[in-house]
Amino acid sequence: MRFLFVHGTGVRRERHDRLFAQVRERLTARFSGAAVDSCYWGDRFGATLGAGGRSVPGLRPGPQGTPDPVDAETAEWALLLADPLCELRVLAEAGWAAAGGRDVPGDEDAGYDGYAEDAGYDDVFAMPGVQAAGGRVLALLEGLPPAPPRTGDELGALLHGTGLVAGFAAALDSTAGSAEAVRAATRATGEPQARELATALARAVTAAALAGATDEADCTGAERDRLVELLTTRLGGDGRVPGARVAAVLGRLALRVTIQPLLDARRGSLTVGATPVLGDILRYQSRGLELRDFLHARITAAPGPTVLIGHSLGGIALVDLLSLAAARGEAVPGAELLVTVGSQAPYLYELGALTALEPGAKLPYGFPRWLNVYDRHDVLSYLAAPVFPGDPRVTDHEVRSRQPFPACHSAYWKQDSLYERIEQAVTEAEIG
Repeated sequence: MRFLFVHGTGVRRERHDRLFAQVRERLTARFSGAAVDSCYWGDRFGATLGAGGRSVPGLRPGPQGTPDPVDAETAEWALLLADPLCELRVLAEAGWAAAGGRDVPGDEDAGYDGYAEDAGYDDVFAMPGVQAAGGRVLALLEGLPPAPPRTGDELGALLHGTGLVAGFAAALDSTAGSAEAVRAATRATGEPQARELATALARAVTAAALAGATDEADCTGAERDRLVELLTTRLGGDGRVPGARVAAVLGRLALRVTIQPLLDARRGSLTVGATPVLGDILRYQSRGLELRDFLHARITAAPGPTVLIGHSLGGIALVDLLSLAAARGEAVPGAELLVTVGSQAPYLYELGALTALEPGAKLPYGFPRWLNVYDRHDVLSYLAAPVFPGDPRVTDHEVRSRQPFPACHSAYWKQDSLYERIEQAVTEAEIG
């Protein structure tokens, strides 16, 4: 009897040798006299960047210095999409500079929250019956129509044209009814503050609509900015002048805490690092025949029954190879048992992306017994038996490494339960 280990995506020689050493040690301890071989394919059929990564923007970093204004703006909107009320929260907590030039606390130079109330900066001397500037802005927001018409109104046409109209009413309600908006409006006692509040409210509504629409939105940066301008104007502000107070606080923060600047700065290195893992999968999907031919040659190189153990992409390639060969009536000689570990083959089958089988097709006659091992915390492992219902050849077995992803994707090989189940499957298949 012989075991043949086929590694998965992203594995190269050093990593392969460590994994295979674990597999060989455990298998030889349970199956004395059995040959345990490996089919290393990473260097020969794995993905590389043939042009050195010249297709990747940002692989060679540009000059260091002041962040690009476009990058800073993109980061600010990433922060707004994650938390549409974040700018209003700054205004609600920090307020504005007092008449004497002192800042109402809440920013990095402030003393303590509540200074505005103690010092009388919440317009405690306002005339009875006269609405504060911020209150008027909030009232205008509450009075905006939740469903602007498609024609005859630029705001309505823009909402319909960007796919944001469906979520506009909810965005208005969530913004106008927020404690942040009420608090910021209370602190906006003068017209300059009211104009900045109008901008912050407009940006919050736009961000909430965008966040609600997710990938259903069809909105460019220019259209987004025009929405903010139109909304700000209807709230009595100037949409072309972003709030200086909020921008000073959140602009720098956005560059630090949002993921977009990191992706922009590290896209090159991230792409190079991800190429072996993602690239191997993509390369196999387009040129998998080469790897399958290589596997076939390695399986048939030695006589006698063979147990095939495929990890991740290795399992996909083995399912494809065995299915295609069986469908041709040429079952791979010696392949008596297939063990897939942390494999995506069942998922690709459901998608219609498995080379050998259309969705709904049965495993062909001549396909061997199949033991599919998964860990529910391994997001790259899938169940096989439910997608091939009633096929007695297909069995799933769960391993619990108690490790989170991605560590659990490679933690199978030290689990005694894996080898115990393989031993059981070998006995059931009467492989000697």
